[in-house]
Amino acid sequence: MEILRVEHLSKTYGKGENQVSALNDVSFSVEKGEFVAIIGPSGSGKSTLLHILGGVDRPTSGKVFLEGQDVFAQNEDQLAIFRRRQVGLIYQFYNLIPVLNVTENMTLPVLMDGRKVNQERLNELIETLNLRGREKHLPNQLSGGQQQRVSIGRALMNSPAVVLADEPTGNLDSKNSQEIVELLKLSNRQYGQTLIVITHDESIALQANRIIAIEDGRIAKDEVIR
Repeated sequence: MEILRVEHLSKTYGKGENQVSALNDVSFSVEKGEFVAIIGPSGSGKSTLLHILGGVDRPTSGKVFLEGQDVFAQNEDQLAIFRRRQVGLIYQFYNLIPVLNVTENMTLPVLMDGRKVNQERLNELIETLNLRGREKHLPNQLSGGQQQRVSIGRALMNSPAVVLADEPTGNLDSKNSQEIVELLKLSNRQYGQTLIVITHDESIALQANRIIAIEDGRIAKDEVIR
């Protein structure tokens, strides 16, 4: 079943002689439960694509549909709610709130909506992410790998339609990198979570179900590998 569809997506920055095309007529769809790796050289447009998919940036033209909803037909207030409820974002540098502990960071998207935290879901994620005993720790009391685990927990807390990860292992050593990839793969298997990962690491990309290669703002390759 299709969960995400991108139609003729383009993004330009600047004007006149300073205009830069980051994306040029990009179209593809993603099935529910797929693990997709998006690869490409620096400046190819892959991070721009991820930010548009997550509703963080708007396209110059084209459309994005998530679960049949036209993402950019929404106003800014609706987009903010969409980002909290429908999209789980994971960044290279964790983006945790330094004054909030592990539990508070993980449940932030729920609390910002004024909703009650699902304690069963929270406890399950804490166990799965091996964060038991660290619930009251602040980010500066955690290792880089532990901080990224919290970031993953926050992304999964709302059971989003799709999880988008932008170089999620780029700030970690090889051991922690593989552990984070295994946790993402586990979320894909255990929760049927649709997962799109931006990476420059070929070894990570080859663990996905499908690889989309971006070059100069266009799709150069779209290949199912398993």
